[in-house]
Amino acid sequence: MEKKYFGTDGIRGKAFHFLDAKLAFKLGQAIAKKFNPKEVVIGEDTRQSSSMLAYGVAYGLALAGVDVKMAEVVSTPMIAYYSKVNQMIGVMVTASHNPHEDNGLKVFKSGYKMLDEEELALESYIDDDKILKADTIGKIIVSDEIENLYSKVYETLNIPQINLNIAYDSANGATYKIAKKIIEKYSLKSKQTGNTPDGLNINLNCGSTHLEEIKKLISEERADIGLSFDGDGDRLLVVGKEGEVYDGDMIVYIIAKYLKSVGKLKYETVVLTQMSNPGILKAFRDLGIKVSQTPVGDKYVSHEIVTNDYTIGGENSGHIILNDLLPSGDGLFAAMYLLKVLAENNLGLIDYTSEVEMYPQKLVNIKNVNKEVLKTEEIKTLLNEVKEELGQDALLLVRPSGTEPLVRVTISCKNEQQLDKLMDRIVSKIKEVGAI
Repeated sequence: MEKKYFGTDGIRGKAFHFLDAKLAFKLGQAIAKKFNPKEVVIGEDTRQSSSMLAYGVAYGLALAGVDVKMAEVVSTPMIAYYSKVNQMIGVMVTASHNPHEDNGLKVFKSGYKMLDEEELALESYIDDDKILKADTIGKIIVSDEIENLYSKVYETLNIPQINLNIAYDSANGATYKIAKKIIEKYSLKSKQTGNTPDGLNINLNCGSTHLEEIKKLISEERADIGLSFDGDGDRLLVVGKEGEVYDGDMIVYIIAKYLKSVGKLKYETVVLTQMSNPGILKAFRDLGIKVSQTPVGDKYVSHEIVTNDYTIGGENSGHIILNDLLPSGDGLFAAMYLLKVLAENNLGLIDYTSEVEMYPQKLVNIKNVNKEVLKTEEIKTLLNEVKEELGQDALLLVRPSGTEPLVRVTISCKNEQQLDKLMDRIVSKIKEVGAI
């Protein structure tokens, strides 16, 4: 059954249009009807529309007799962690790395994003127009308890003094306060950008989707390393002092390599997605680390980790989950763990990853085609032929968009000329067969 409101990462849409205070109120009511909680925690990012939506959810809950803790501006992982520790429902108002015009509502159940069947059940309550009104209205209070609890997690890492010169970009988003607090506690020298949110500039030419800003700051400050977060703080990309980019897969590699060396990598396995570069998969094999691959989406990575009790996993987009310590992807926590690894080994990024050879990789979005083209025998045969030609150490991923009339084609292999030739062959055939 197809979902009406929830997408791959919560409810997402244009603020003040599809996603307004009325829908937020309905979600609050739906949570009360389905889960009957005593208390719910709500956080928000720095978007202009976030407070409106946060209090919309809170009103729906309070009217049903549920007490609400308003965390105000916090990162998504902070809400997930508080939700897990207290075994409660958490709601985060954010559209992650998207521009300020968008917003979203992420629901956590005891620290984890809900499964598809739970989201479908919640949707049935959203469409129930009957107002649930309790005899005693729930209390809505603002609390700093969420930040205080989260900050204590870092004390468990035993992070040594970090002598690296650190540049970091908070994307004018949810980490602009907490990142400064944590990084300055452990680092002797650091410089922050993306720390002046005005409601409209979240992710605007900054953060993990616009690395030009962190590269500029690295150059200006002669920094050793750059950390770039997204608007809600669940992603991290890292930039070296020469401008080289370390994506989520590389960050998982660095941390997993360290965990294996100290005997803390459970089952000697990591979780990545089907988008992972073949070069990183070979590097893991050479280390004796197994890789379990999931469909694209951090909730699939999370489910695989939790189901099998693995230690770490992530996406190349920058979601990194260290499940033994935190339940969700957390850019700041991954950053501090990475800095701990480098500090303990007294090595830079290049030295610690010198054995990794990333292969050329290309993604093409084929627009205005019938997505059903992927079910035709002609395309299935072509894709099987291309897979055979690419061989083992290669990536071919062809998938339809969930929201647009387009098909995404990703290829990665060691030979760039072969990559370009095969990409042209697939793209031209899909355009021909799937023309609208």
